[in-house]
Amino acid sequence: MATTVSFNTINRLAIPAIIAGIAEPLISLTDIAIIGNVDQDPVESLAAAGIVGSFLSAIIWIVAQTKTAISALVSQHLGASRLHAVKTLVPQAIFFNFLLSLLIYAVTAYFAATIFSAYNAQGKVLNYAADYYQIRALGYPLTLVTFALFGVFRGLQNTLWAMKCSLTGAFLNVGLDFLLVYGIEGWIPAMHLEGAAWASVIAQAVMLIMALYFFFTKTPFNLGLSRRINPQMRLLLLMSGNLFVRTAALNFAIYLANAYATGYGKNFIAAQSILMNIWLFFSFFIDGYANAGNAMGGRLLGAGDYKGLWVLSKKISKYALTISVVLIGICSLFYEEIGLIFSKEAPVLILFTSVFWMVLFMQPVNAIAFMFDGIFKGLGEAKYLRNVLLSATFLGFTPVLLIGDYFGYKLHAIWIAFFVWMLIRSSALVIKFRRKYLHKEA
Repeated sequence: MATTVSFNTINRLAIPAIIAGIAEPLISLTDIAIIGNVDQDPVESLAAAGIVGSFLSAIIWIVAQTKTAISALVSQHLGASRLHAVKTLVPQAIFFNFLLSLLIYAVTAYFAATIFSAYNAQGKVLNYAADYYQIRALGYPLTLVTFALFGVFRGLQNTLWAMKCSLTGAFLNVGLDFLLVYGIEGWIPAMHLEGAAWASVIAQAVMLIMALYFFFTKTPFNLGLSRRINPQMRLLLLMSGNLFVRTAALNFAIYLANAYATGYGKNFIAAQSILMNIWLFFSFFIDGYANAGNAMGGRLLGAGDYKGLWVLSKKISKYALTISVVLIGICSLFYEEIGLIFSKEAPVLILFTSVFWMVLFMQPVNAIAFMFDGIFKGLGEAKYLRNVLLSATFLGFTPVLLIGDYFGYKLHAIWIAFFVWMLIRSSALVIKFRRKYLHKEA
């Protein structure tokens, strides 16, 4: 069956994906907004939550790449009308994610204090970060299995089910944050940072239950494990491995940024935590169209429709650029007020407002990078994505950050480095796509 590359077809996938995508960073933003306004050690708590949030995102992004690989393979087989060939692959991939999540939890929870010391966290910030993480890490198996199921849904050209799960989790997390962080006098004790951690774990559990419901009732797959390894498992692991390395390079850049910000002082890492989480929120927001590109690109490739693939790249880029401009406009109108949502500390707000314009300025470049990143994932171009991120991180981001730090630019150096990083990513993907696929659409 042909895939129509129209406004309605793209947005039928993109809009639910946007809503689902912003749910995860919304959970982190809610944690930071609530934690940053507690009476007890607000700056230290905000810094700890920001560091842990960055590390959690890094780990989840790296190991959840099987979601992208599953989505690509399912969508390609759907386009080729050979969905039966991946029926045993899906449960094997989900089980692989589950085992991997248990291993990561066991290792990282034990070494939590050592891990966050590497972020230059000390004293109360380190203690808060370690305690917060050991609870949040319980959600690894919940999240990684859920993401694998979301990959199946996306491969089947459905992002609505993931949206319903993510929205439920986000709203539940917000309510539980207020309830558990601040408590109810005489009923529920205020649990401070630990309350935010438990709120996230409970929300993740509910999301998994909902995802399993849709998986069993709406898809042709099940969780029955076959004794024979599916022939596509090797390709899935190869794609996942390349995407693991790619995402590890991506998160090395984020780690380096947070490590330097922490070294500048608690007010710097608090401001950086706000900036980074807003940047991630924008990224997930724009990434909804990248998810549409991922799902439709794989299906178009499977069907051999190169003309549709070229049309898809132009249309989703246009839509993503429009969203980025809208985000810039809204944030420009409420430039000062946005910082006040997350902190009332004057030194933190001064640092935030001095750099926030840079986060906004790079959004159109981000939009192009994310669009083609999503399409390339759907096409199975994991090796090229890996090489682009390695080059952008170690030949672009890292030297620019080191030079900026040497000249004392501090947070400005970090965000100049991020801008260079995104320029390399976007330009490399556009050039490769034009060279490889433009001539095929004729």
